[in-house]
Amino acid sequence: MIKYNSAATLPVTDTQLAVRRKFLTSLLAGSGALVLAACGGGSDPSDLDAVANRSWRRRGASSSSGASSTPAASTPAATTAAASTPTSTNGVLLDTSFGVKGDGSTNDRAALQRAIDGSVGQVLLITGKSRIDATGLTLRTNSHIRFASGASIKLLSHNAQTYEIMRLWDVNNVTLESPNLDGSKELNSAGSGEWGMGISIMGATNCTITSPNTINCWGDGIYINNSDRGAISKNITVNSHHASGCRRQGVSIISGSGITFNTPLWENIGGTQPGAGLDIEPNDNNAVIENIRIVSPTTKNCAGGGILIYFGFFAGPVAKTVSVNISGHTDTGSPGGAFNVQGLQLNGYVVKGSITSTNPVWKRAMSLEDWDKGGTTVTVAGAKIG
Repeated sequence: MIKYNSAATLPVTDTQLAVRRKFLTSLLAGSGALVLAACGGGSDPSDLDAVANRSWRRRGASSSSGASSTPAASTPAATTAAASTPTSTNGVLLDTSFGVKGDGSTNDRAALQRAIDGSVGQVLLITGKSRIDATGLTLRTNSHIRFASGASIKLLSHNAQTYEIMRLWDVNNVTLESPNLDGSKELNSAGSGEWGMGISIMGATNCTITSPNTINCWGDGIYINNSDRGAISKNITVNSHHASGCRRQGVSIISGSGITFNTPLWENIGGTQPGAGLDIEPNDNNAVIENIRIVSPTTKNCAGGGILIYFGFFAGPVAKTVSVNISGHTDTGSPGGAFNVQGLQLNGYVVKGSITSTNPVWKRAMSLEDWDKGGTTVTVAGAKIG
């Protein structure tokens, strides 16, 4: 069932919303059409690099790394100011006390991991410009990490289809303040793949991330899914996320309950499919898409569309109830369109619930295709288009 309501008269009908299928490669080639790829979001089973392919999720994946003489890419300003270094370190542990150099060239990964492991239950302050190899960093339950003004973590040169700069896997009560993470895609010699994540959240609960800045990732700025042991990510709040220059997505939500993004900016996304600012795409019938709230998002120049919802692999033996609420979405002209919904085929299964977008401001009307009207309702209200 599809509803489309607006205070203004819109040149949009159900027939017009059901657009012709095309491959995203035609968009990336510059056609500019408001369509979703047949493989957009992984709907083409022959596309081994589809977001639905979870083979990358192997713990301890090896990768090569090393220092590089290439200058670090300039980092866009975060959407809100980063926390400054406190005058008193009472209750705050400095990364330098664990041997972190933060000099922009030393591989600080091992020292940063020691700092994370040794600061559980306290605040760890990242103070410099650290470089790390593609092994990445694993956060612990009750980790609280704060980045001082100007502090950052940037990958060294590497050859890795798969990495996570920061992992929140099967942990509780993690707080991240102003993490400034650079995936160094310009230093990645891998010729393929799409699984390099800025922040990977899998099976985590009760976590808050404030003002994260994730740029130049080989895959997604932030990735949210179940863990390998089947734990669902729950009660995750991300405030003022800025993703720019990521190859696959600004954010992927594969599975989660109680996921909230407040005032994110997702821009300049593209390089591999789907290329969306936000992609909500369950991999299979084990996923949950419950109480997802996206508040006042802005999307700019996203090759595969500002926000993409793809349910091609969701329906199955377990009945599902969806709750996705997007409010105040602004898209300033992404090549792949503003809001694209596709792929739900029930085939006798049950997928109920609702997807709503209220008061969006788009350059183009939404795209809807291959959506079983007996399933989740899609409602757009108060839209301004043009």
